[in-house]
Amino acid sequence: MKSYDTLSEALNDLEKRGYIFDFNLQEHQIECKPINKVFGPEVFEIVEMYRFEGMSSADDNSVVYVIETNSGEKGTLVDAYGVYADSLSSEMIQKLRFKR
Repeated sequence: MKSYDTLSEALNDLEKRGYIFDFNLQEHQIECKPINKVFGPEVFEIVEMYRFEGMSSADDNSVVYVIETNSGEKGTLVDAYGVYADSLSSEMIQKLRFKR
């Protein structure tokens, strides 16, 4: 896995590497609005993950999930640490636990 200093550096490099879609987190799935598709936890894999900690505030902490679907879509999901934990299904919480 690569190492990135900033969130923007990571997203720019990942896009160059073919991770072009932006995924949004929902309670039971992830969504890709540009192609109007949703993916349940059984049909996508998190292949890389990067954490970023803000210098000025804990509120600036975020994580980038690098995702590949079983139908070939590749993209990223950017999330603040723990912001959505209360609104996710147990399957999604388990899926977001990246295993190296």
